Amino acid sequence: MPDNATSTDPAVQAQLDRLWSLSPGADVLGLERVTQLLERIGNPHLSLPPVFHVAGTNGKGSTCAFLRAALEADGKSVHVFTSPHLVRFNERIRINGALISDAMLADYLEHVLDHADGIGASFFEVTTAVAFLSFAQHPADACIIEVGLGGRLDATNVLRSPAVCGIAQLGIDHQAFLGNTLSEIAAEKAGIAKPGVPLVTARYSTSLSPVIEAAATSAQAKWLPMGSQWDAAVYRERLHYRDALGKLDLPLPRLPGPHQPMNAALAIAMLRHQDALPVTEAALKVAPLWAQWPARLQRLDSGPLVDALPEGSTVWLDGGHNAAAGEMLGKFLNSLPPAGQPLHLIVGMLANKDVDAFLAPLKGKVAHIHALPVPGHDHHGTDRFGAVAHSWNIDFSAHEEATQAMGAIAAAGQPARILIAGSLYLAGDVLQRNDQLPD
Repeated sequence: MPDNATSTDPAVQAQLDRLWSLSPGADVLGLERVTQLLERIGNPHLSLPPVFHVAGTNGKGSTCAFLRAALEADGKSVHVFTSPHLVRFNERIRINGALISDAMLADYLEHVLDHADGIGASFFEVTTAVAFLSFAQHPADACIIEVGLGGRLDATNVLRSPAVCGIAQLGIDHQAFLGNTLSEIAAEKAGIAKPGVPLVTARYSTSLSPVIEAAATSAQAKWLPMGSQWDAAVYRERLHYRDALGKLDLPLPRLPGPHQPMNAALAIAMLRHQDALPVTEAALKVAPLWAQWPARLQRLDSGPLVDALPEGSTVWLDGGHNAAAGEMLGKFLNSLPPAGQPLHLIVGMLANKDVDAFLAPLKGKVAHIHALPVPGHDHHGTDRFGAVAHSWNIDFSAHEEATQAMGAIAAAGQPARILIAGSLYLAGDVLQRNDQLPD
C-alpha cells in the first residue's frame, strides 16, 4: 500500500483499503484532481486559519517542527499537516497539536472518499483533502502545511493566500517528478510563491538564487532570502539571528545535527516576516529547545531493539536518503567525540534512490555496513550495499530486518555506535520495533 498505510483500528483500515482501491498506483502531480475533490467537499482550504506553507528537499519537516514549537510556546493552537508518516497514518494530521484520533480519521476519510468517485485522486491528494477538511472544522490560531512533493504541482499548492511561504534546503531528489538539475528542482519548489505573500528562503548558491527570484517575481511575491533580508550564524554555542526588526540571541536547537540551527533560523524568519499572527520574542527563544521531530538524527531510547545491545552503546536513527542528507550525516559523525567504538551503519534504501550519492560522505567513518530491505516497498537489494562495503574495504552483513542486524551487533559483546539510515519507511519500522511510536 502507499506509504505503508495500515491501521490497527478496523474502521480506519476499511477506509485505507478504499483509498488504495480508488487511487492510481503511482503519484501523478497536478492540481486538477485535488481542486475538483475539494470543491465537492465545500472548499475547506479557503476557510483555514493563517497558513505557514513550507517546501524544500531537506529540512522542511524540521522547519515545520520549529514553527509549531514557537507558536505553541506563545500559547497558540496549531494544526499541522506533514508527510510521510513513520508508523501510524494519524501522524500526518495534528489537530490543535494532537494526532487526529482514529474515530475522527475514519469519519473524515469516509466523507472524502464518498465524494472522490471518478476523479482518480491520488493517495496524497485524498489525504490533503482530509487534512484541510478537519482543519477547517476545528478552530485554531494557525496551520502549518508541509509540501508533499515539489511545490508548484503539489496538492497543497491549492492554498491561495498563506500568511507566509518558506523554502528550506534544496537538493537532488525525486528527479522523475521534479527534473534532473538543481535549477529545475528549485523552480518547482519556488512554485509555492503567491501574490503579495512573503517568500522566505534559505541561502542558496549564486546559480540557484536567480531561479528563486524569477519565480517570486513572476508570482508577485516578496522574496526574502537568507543573507539579504535576514541572516543567522552559530557563534560560541549560540544561534545568532538578525533582520530589520533587530537581533536575537538564541539557544542551539535540541534537535541534533549541524543543519538544524539554520532550519530553526528559517522558521524564525518566517514568523518575523508575516503579520497575520504576532509571536513574542520569548516564544522564539524557546522554540529551538521545544521542537521535536522523530527519525531525524533521533537518539533511540530504551526499547526492545536498544536494550539488546551491550551497555554503553548508542543508536541514532535518521530517515535521510539523498546526497544532501548523506553530507549532513557525514558532518554529524565528524562532530561526535572519538569513542573508540566502531561505527555500524544499518541501511536500507528505496530502489529509486542513489545509493552512492547518499553513502559517499560516510566513507572512512563506517566500520561495518548492515544491509536491510525496506518493508513493503521496492528497494535496493542487499548486494548493492555489499558492493559498497567491498569497495571501502570494510565488513558487510545482510539481514532480513532490523532486529537481526541489532542482534548481530550485540553478539560481538562490545559497546557500539550505530547509525540507522537510508529511508523514512525503514525508520518507521525501527521505531515500531523499539516500541517508540511518534506522538
